[in-house]
Amino acid sequence: MPTLSKEISAYERMKTELEVDYLGKWALVHDEILVGKFDTFEDAADHAVANFGRGPYLIREIGSAPITLPISVVGRSEPRHGSNR
Repeated sequence: MPTLSKEISAYERMKTELEVDYLGKWALVHDEILVGKFDTFEDAADHAVANFGRGPYLIREIGSAPITLPISVVGRSEPRHGSNR
């Protein structure tokens, strides 16, 4: 089973070529293969979930820098909005 780091590495290998023709589109990478290029994140995510379930897979906007989220955000099951008083 591929890991997310393998999906990221696969994207990095193809990103220069993708940026020439698909800048601003959303790439979906699964099993180290470019599955598709989508107009919106939502379209890519819908396709990914319908075809691959929980993943791992990578969805990245072509030409944008990767976003790194802290584990405290990634690991949260419910959003927190202020304190409960």
